[in-house]
Amino acid sequence: MSTKSELLYTLYKTMLRIRFAEEKLVEPILEGTVRCPVHLYSGEEAIASGICANLQDSDFIFGNHRSHGHYLAKGGDLKKMMAEIYCKETGCSGGRGGSMHLICPEKGILGIAPIVAGTISLALGTAMASSIRKDGNVTISFFGDGATGEGVLYEAMNFASIKKLPIIFACENNLYSTHLPIQEIRAKNTIVDIANPFNMQSYQVDGNNVIEVYEASREAVERCRSGNGPVFMEFLTYRYRGHVGPDDNIQGTHTDIRPKEELHLWLKKDPILQLEKYLLDNSLMNESTMTEYKKVVSDEINEAVKYAVESKFPHKEEVTNYVFRKKN
Repeated sequence: MSTKSELLYTLYKTMLRIRFAEEKLVEPILEGTVRCPVHLYSGEEAIASGICANLQDSDFIFGNHRSHGHYLAKGGDLKKMMAEIYCKETGCSGGRGGSMHLICPEKGILGIAPIVAGTISLALGTAMASSIRKDGNVTISFFGDGATGEGVLYEAMNFASIKKLPIIFACENNLYSTHLPIQEIRAKNTIVDIANPFNMQSYQVDGNNVIEVYEASREAVERCRSGNGPVFMEFLTYRYRGHVGPDDNIQGTHTDIRPKEELHLWLKKDPILQLEKYLLDNSLMNESTMTEYKKVVSDEINEAVKYAVESKFPHKEEVTNYVFRKKN
């Protein structure tokens, strides 16, 4: 088996894990079993998978409200993620955080929080620390197109550029900020251009093509490791579900947000289907093997959900645990 084949298989399995995990949450959300707000990453799997395939455990990532994919792609524990979404004590945040507050320090996942652009300054901090320590680590700051309307992003980019920090600003542009289409909130839609005033290397990438994401990210990571950061990357993509929850926000429903034709167009660009076609066309995998991969991943997801459901909720008397640091 060639190294390239192994990489493609890994990318394929990672995307399947993310997609299957996200879609497995749809029914529990609708039933009310999962009660915390959940922002699904379905349709954007290639970005997290492609970027994180270039990272080491010691590298850092920071995410946002839609970060299940980032967590899983960086190596976060699937069972602990599911348990956290179900708000159980076995979750990665002890059941206190829910879907939008995931963490796994041993894998470099230092902070996922829902405040728009809220973790960008934190990512800047770890990049600064890596620069001072000269440890060779790279930080990835994941954020959506909506974060480009927040001043902290530009302050962080300016500082990172001045200090040549090892940080990648990864903008996942899915064309909608909550419920507003991008043309209604930006005077210019080409987000990648915002890196120009900061004299920063930038890339605009097809975020639904995992091979393109991987290759562009590899170059960006290498630049940062060699002291030639920072880098700005805009990934063009599309979320299949609505802003929050399973609702697809299609016009004609109670939300009237997205044209049906637009969704159908992007479904044809499904990142998983694109990779499957590439694998088949290049005789790197057959349909039987793909079916086996899907069964293995599906069983893994089912086991994680079972673990979450059977886990206990935190005790009421322990609700303030982990809020304050205990004195030694």
